Amino acid sequence: MRNNLRTISLVVVSLLPVSVPLFAHHGTAVYDTSKMVTVKGTVTEYVWANPHVYVKVDAKDDSGNTMHWALEAQNPISETEVGWTKNTFKPGDEVEVEVKPAKNGRPVGSIGYTTRIIINGKQFKP
Repeated sequence: MRNNLRTISLVVVSLLPVSVPLFAHHGTAVYDTSKMVTVKGTVTEYVWANPHVYVKVDAKDDSGNTMHWALEAQNPISETEVGWTKNTFKPGDEVEVEVKPAKNGRPVGSIGYTTRIIINGKQFKP
């Protein structure tokens, strides 16, 4: 009994360093969760895959330069639960999406469940 408890303790302690990066991966530390920005442009790619769904959008900045945005959503299973499908977006779709922007100013954003999404002039409603 004592050897079994020691073995279990050793296994748990040895797995702790490996598990920390798994929790860190799912954090929102890279995004400015205190504000939302609207990305308005053309879908160039829609990636329906694990571990995250991505909508890639070309949008003009205030100076008229094209910015290549990568908008990150949850995994396909979670997105299916809120009405998304592998066909929700198509290259060429005109979109307007509210996202939490990256803190470092890069054209990266997080799409949340309460995000306003307009596709080809129509409000997306699952």
